[in-house]
Amino acid sequence: MTGDFSVRWRAPLLLLAFISLFAGVAAGLARLGWLFAGPAQSLSAMHGPLMVSGFFGTVIALERAVALSRRWAYLAPLLAGLGGAFAMLGGSEQLAALLFAAGGAVLSAASFVIYRQQRELFTLTLVLGAACWLLGNLAWLAGAPVSATVPWSIAFFVLTIAGERLELSRLLPPSPVAKRVFAALMLGMLVAVTASTFAWSEGTLVLGACLLGVALWLARQDVARRTVRGKGLTRFIAVCLLSGYLWLAASGLTILASGGLGYGGAAYDAALHAVLLGFVFSMVFGHAPIIFPAVLRVAVPYSPYFYAPLVLLHASLIMRLVGDWMLASEWRAWGGVLNGLALLAFVLGTITAVIRGRAGRAPTPARGV
Repeated sequence: MTGDFSVRWRAPLLLLAFISLFAGVAAGLARLGWLFAGPAQSLSAMHGPLMVSGFFGTVIALERAVALSRRWAYLAPLLAGLGGAFAMLGGSEQLAALLFAAGGAVLSAASFVIYRQQRELFTLTLVLGAACWLLGNLAWLAGAPVSATVPWSIAFFVLTIAGERLELSRLLPPSPVAKRVFAALMLGMLVAVTASTFAWSEGTLVLGACLLGVALWLARQDVARRTVRGKGLTRFIAVCLLSGYLWLAASGLTILASGGLGYGGAAYDAALHAVLLGFVFSMVFGHAPIIFPAVLRVAVPYSPYFYAPLVLLHASLIMRLVGDWMLASEWRAWGGVLNGLALLAFVLGTITAVIRGRAGRAPTPARGV
């Protein structure tokens, strides 16, 4: 199937992703003890799969399908979105895992086609990121607990984001030495997540070192350190990126200080949410004004309000991590609630910006960020 789908076919896929997001947030609040009854409590075990695969897997796969402009590539976000829907149904975990794995396989194939078209380090990195998502879901499908697939999920996000940032480094090209360091870090991450399958503590310890290394590399090489001096949307995106790199470094340091990722507990919560909330959602907040116009053909005009959800995200995550480090469950629980409010504020702010854009206000250009 060649050609592309119009916006009216893409919008339902994005809607599936956001349904998984809201269900995943509710499941997370249930895990923190806020929702003791109802559907959210029964969803608590699906918090990770809903967020990682139901939401992010669908969004990333949709963005990749739009970039490739091939109809078959849209199977990836469709399968991931359906996987999120089945993850919300009690007793359908195996089917959800199968759909997520199938979505990962299609995303890997689409990413490989892009690599064949443009043989660069950044496209290879995107292929490896998609493969990590696939392998993590295959492990879950084979019977591994969700917690055992966490390193694969982390690698999926970090490789995907690092690859996309490397692509945009053409305005400030890294040196050959810097590219070799990047490749070594990506290889180290793949070795680490593979090793975690057999030697959890040792593998995740190496993963922590790689996360710290990637954070330092991105902070040093990303064009955001220059565009942060700009104005409007350009500066906002740069602030999101640079603050996200701080959270990635914090996750790596937490894993190193804890002697590995561990299974559950305060250090596990701190390290996991520093990377998946602090790092990944900072990237989402920053790239949403670019992704939405590309996927849905809608304008997302910049507003200073964009900073409000970002500040709330960082402040609430600090509160949550302080609760983890001090073993203060109330701080951790309230931090989790405010994390959810930050995501809600982001969604509402984006919808408001789209409405403003439809009213005829042109979006602020933000090229090269």
